[in-house]
Amino acid sequence: MPGLRRDRLLTLLLLGALLSADLYFHLWPQVRRQLRPRERPPRCPCARRAATPAPAPAPAPAPASPDPRAAARNFSRAGPGTGSKLQALFAHPLYRDPEGPVPGPEDPLLASQEALRYYRRKVARWNRRHKMYKEQLNLTSLDAPLQLRQEASWVQFHLGISRRGLYSRSSPVVSQLLHDMRRFPTISADYSQDEKALLGACDCTQIVKPSGVHLKLVLRFSDFGKAMFKPMRQQRDEETPEDFFYFIDFQRHNAEIAAFHLDRILDFRRVPPTVGRLVNVTKEILEVTKNEILQSVFFVSPASNVCFFAKCPYMCKTEYAVCGNPHLLEGSLSAFLPSLNLAPRLSVPNPWIRSYSLAGKEEWEVNPLYCDTVKQIYPYNSSNRLLNIIDMAIFDFLIGNMDRHHYEMFTKFGDDGFLIHLDNARGFGRHSQDELSILSPLSQCCRIKKKTLLHLQLLAQADYRLSDVMRESLLEDQLSPVLTEPHLLALDRRLQIILQTVEGCVEVHGEQSVIALDSAEQSAPDSSQANLTS
Repeated sequence: MPGLRRDRLLTLLLLGALLSADLYFHLWPQVRRQLRPRERPPRCPCARRAATPAPAPAPAPAPASPDPRAAARNFSRAGPGTGSKLQALFAHPLYRDPEGPVPGPEDPLLASQEALRYYRRKVARWNRRHKMYKEQLNLTSLDAPLQLRQEASWVQFHLGISRRGLYSRSSPVVSQLLHDMRRFPTISADYSQDEKALLGACDCTQIVKPSGVHLKLVLRFSDFGKAMFKPMRQQRDEETPEDFFYFIDFQRHNAEIAAFHLDRILDFRRVPPTVGRLVNVTKEILEVTKNEILQSVFFVSPASNVCFFAKCPYMCKTEYAVCGNPHLLEGSLSAFLPSLNLAPRLSVPNPWIRSYSLAGKEEWEVNPLYCDTVKQIYPYNSSNRLLNIIDMAIFDFLIGNMDRHHYEMFTKFGDDGFLIHLDNARGFGRHSQDELSILSPLSQCCRIKKKTLLHLQLLAQADYRLSDVMRESLLEDQLSPVLTEPHLLALDRRLQIILQTVEGCVEVHGEQSVIALDSAEQSAPDSSQANLTS
């Protein structure tokens, strides 16, 4: 009898151990995931140094455009006689003429078949990981595995990148891509790679935080395309305070949207396609993310709005949360460029980089002859790189962006390749001030591309006024009005400052020394058909 009782006791202990293990390893993680969004968010040491009131809920989103197909129009299929200044602009010879020689075998960025094989492997790997994730949580899904569609707009956008720009003037792909990013449901959400690299780094003494400290997410859509999501942080009529340094300014979602439209109007085509969207932060971010850290930073505000914030490793301040209304949140979606495995990019410090300190100054800020030094340094001494830098400075001056510390370019296109105008969210912060220091590359070097000057002169004419065509272009976006009227009028004022700067350079150095042809213009017949005089 005593032996039988011992066997029963051992059996009970074994069953208890098995039940405890099941509770600890299976049931408890699920309960913890359910409870985690309701936990009080942890505070970073910085929050104790400078506590500020909790953020107010985001304002009600702007009404959507009544025509959901407006953004899907091909901007290049415009003609005169419609009463539209934007269509008249894109019908002008400067925008309709051939873009130089017929593209050669080296012009496309990607080899089509190689890119498609790479993306098929990516889709297959995502399907495997998604299946394993569902199995670990004992979840059943009736969704069919993702399939790569060659005709997907993001695939065609990647295949259409060439030496001339991120997209061609005549291609309808960009308009379709904008439409898809606004319409397709999300299937995953995660932090960007630079934010992940900062995990565990919470240096509260750092004056300038790294690039990953700003609240932004990578969203993947049902067609397997990806976009960078930047949520609304400021109302459109708010200006950056005068006491703010440029490196602590907010990143504005509407600045990303407006920068894309301006880049397209200037015919640079160097900003990735960007569109505004109302995102349901619960259904389209929280419920699709597999990142437990991202799941943990969601909470419900006292106003019953769903909010999330950048945790200590990213921002060091929990008061930087953004909130839906109660679930919908405005944001910008910028299309991803091809993977670095397919198309390596070079990140280069801007020769006119700012000091990013509270008191220091760079050499270009105190030496008016700084450009003479730059012209002697490779690659600015022999290629189009310096002219491209000046193009970028003109673009940044128009949007008021002082934060261009680096630029990127595709290594395949060499020294003469175009510069990619990424990260424009610190533009359109102050419409009442024109920061002339942004124009230093132009004013110090006194050089400008003929093509760029022709476009600027055209946009200064009443029939193609820059503020008017920008206002009309931005009406296509779901979040219209994207810019307030003072910001639009500031574009015209800054355009005149640029033209006056060029005119002053011509008076001093002569037209032949100031107005330059880039390599594409030198190898193509002259198709400008425009007068260089203002």
